Amino acid sequence: MEQNDTNDDRSRKSSMTTTITAGGDAAPASTGAGIGKIPATWDLAADVVVVGAGAAGLAAAIKAVDAGASVIVVETNYDVGGHAIISGGNTPLGGGTSAQKKYGIEDSPDLVFSDLTDWSIVQPNGWPDYRYNDRAVMRAFADHCALTYEFLLENGVTFKDIPPDNQGGHNLGNSAPRENHLTWTKGAGLESPNARAGTSLVRPLEANARAKGVRFLLNYKMTGLIREPSAEQKAGRVIGVAARHTARIMPGRTTPLGSFRSGGNIEATQPSVTIRARKAVILATGGSTGNVNFRRMFDPRLTDALQVAGEPYSFQDASGELAATAVGASLWGFANQTLENGDNIRTKRALATRYNYMTWELESPIFPLVRATGLNVQDWQDLILVNQVGKRFYDETKGDYPHGNVYNEIHPYTPHDYRNNENIKFNPTKYNFFNAAVAMNEYSEPPDYSAGPVWAIFDADAAEREKWKLTRPYVDTDGYFFSAKTLPELAAAIKNPYQARPMVGAVLQATVDRYNSFVESGVDLDFGKPGLKHRIQTPPFYAAWATPLVHDTRAGLRINNKCRVMDMNGQVIPGLYCAGESAGGFNQHGLGRCTTQGYIAGKNAATERSEG
Repeated sequence: MEQNDTNDDRSRKSSMTTTITAGGDAAPASTGAGIGKIPATWDLAADVVVVGAGAAGLAAAIKAVDAGASVIVVETNYDVGGHAIISGGNTPLGGGTSAQKKYGIEDSPDLVFSDLTDWSIVQPNGWPDYRYNDRAVMRAFADHCALTYEFLLENGVTFKDIPPDNQGGHNLGNSAPRENHLTWTKGAGLESPNARAGTSLVRPLEANARAKGVRFLLNYKMTGLIREPSAEQKAGRVIGVAARHTARIMPGRTTPLGSFRSGGNIEATQPSVTIRARKAVILATGGSTGNVNFRRMFDPRLTDALQVAGEPYSFQDASGELAATAVGASLWGFANQTLENGDNIRTKRALATRYNYMTWELESPIFPLVRATGLNVQDWQDLILVNQVGKRFYDETKGDYPHGNVYNEIHPYTPHDYRNNENIKFNPTKYNFFNAAVAMNEYSEPPDYSAGPVWAIFDADAAEREKWKLTRPYVDTDGYFFSAKTLPELAAAIKNPYQARPMVGAVLQATVDRYNSFVESGVDLDFGKPGLKHRIQTPPFYAAWATPLVHDTRAGLRINNKCRVMDMNGQVIPGLYCAGESAGGFNQHGLGRCTTQGYIAGKNAATERSEG
C-alpha cells in the first residue's frame, strides 16, 4: 500500500457529525442542519463534487466524468474560468509531449523531475525556486504533464503550431523548452471577461465538460466541508460541501440563482445548499492571495494596500484552504510563498486603475466593476514613482520579477552540480522593486505599518509622448488618478483609501526638482536610473496609481502524489482532494501546474469507493 495513502474502511455510526466552516462566513444548510449535524436530506448529490471552475477544476471534472463518475462543479462566480480565463495563455507542459516530439525536442518525465528538484539552481536575484518543492508532488507532475498536454488536445484546446519555447516562461527547468502558447484571436467569438488567451483553454474545456454531462452550480460559494467521524471518534471521510448563493452576476444582467450559461446548469433556488459527494470532493478554489490576513502569514508586508491579480473577476480568498484546515488538513510549502521568486509579487502593468494587473478592455462584461482600462507605459523615462510620502524610492526602469530556471539559461548545465551557480548572471538589485515599494516610510502607521500606495508622477509632455487619454474610462478619477496645475496642488489632491495621510506638496516638489537636476546632469545620484531623458516641468501634472500587486499562490494544502489532502499527522483525509493554486509543495507559475493536478485529482477521485 502506498505510504500515507490509505482509505478509512472503518464502519460509520448512524449518528454522524459535520464541520461546516470557511473564513468566518459559514452558513447553515438549507435543511437547517447547520453546524454539528449531517443534513437529514441532501439538496444535491454526485459522485465527485469539484469546488472551483478554473483550469484545475475543469480539468478535474472532465477527467472524473471520463472515468464514469457523475460530477457537480460548484463555482462562486456567475461564469466559469477563474484566473485561467484572464491569463496570458502560456502553458508549461513537457516530459515528451507531441509538440516536443514534432519539433525534435528531447524530454522525458525523468528529466522534468530532475529539473524541477534541482537544488543547485537559483534565480538571478539569488533566491532558489525549486529547492523546497515536495518531491512526491513533483514526481507526480513529471509523470503526468505530457499526458495532460494530450488530454487538453483531446478536449478541444489548441496551441500555436510552433516549437515549445521560453517565451513568458519561468521555473520550467533548464534541460528542455516546455512553454506552449494557446491559440487566441481577439474577436473570435469566445465570450470572456477580457480578451486574453486563457479564454482558449477555458471555453473548450467548459464545452467538453458540459457535453459529457458535468453539471455546474454557478453563483454558489462553498461555506465549508462536511466530514463524518469514524467509529473510533476520529474524523472520517469528507462526504460533501455546504454552499450559499452569492448573487455575484455580470453587471447589468439579471440572472436566476445558479444559472448563467445554457446547458448543464443546476437551477437551484435556495439561498444555501448541501451537496453530497458519494466518492470525493476536489478543492480547486484558486489560492489565497486575495485574503489579506492569510497572505500575511507568509509575508507581513502584504497589507491591504496591494491589489491582487485577477480581480475583480476572480477572487483568491483562501476558501479552500480555510475549509480544509477546519476539518484537519495541513498547510504545506510555506517557503515557496515567502521566498521572493517568480511572480509571487508583480509590479504594476497598468497605471491609473485600481485593478492594475492588466489593461482591461472597454468591451469587458465586468468593466462596470473595473471602471478604467488603465494606462500602459511605453517608456519608463516618462515618469517617476513616489511613495505615499512623495519621495522616489527606486530606479523606475528596473525589472519586474526574476525570470529564472528556463531552457538553456545556464550554460553549461550539469544537473544538481554546485558549479551551476558560477554560470548564473546574478543581479539582485534589478529585482528589488517590491522590497523598495513596501519599505516602511514616514507615513507607515500602526497597526500594520503599511508602506501605502505608489504613485506615478508625470506631466503633460509625458502624456503626449505616451499618447495617453487621461479621461474616463481610461483612468479612474475616483481615487486612482489625479491632476493639478502645480505639484503642491497635485499632492493635496491625492485622496485614496490606502493613503495614510495627505502627501505634502513641498516634499513632492522637492522630489521632482531633484529628479530634474539629475536629468540636467545626466546622472541619477539617488537610484542610478540610466539614460535620463525628460524633465517633469509642463503642467498639468498627474499622479496615477502604480502600486505593486500580489499574483501567485505557491503555498497551500498538503497533498500527496495523488492530490489527496493530508492532515497534520501526514495521513490522508479520505474523500478530499486538492489541485492547482490551493495546493502546496509546487513552486511553479501557470496553467501547466493547474491542469496537470486537475487531471491527477479527477482521475483518482473517480476511483474512490462510493459512499451512500
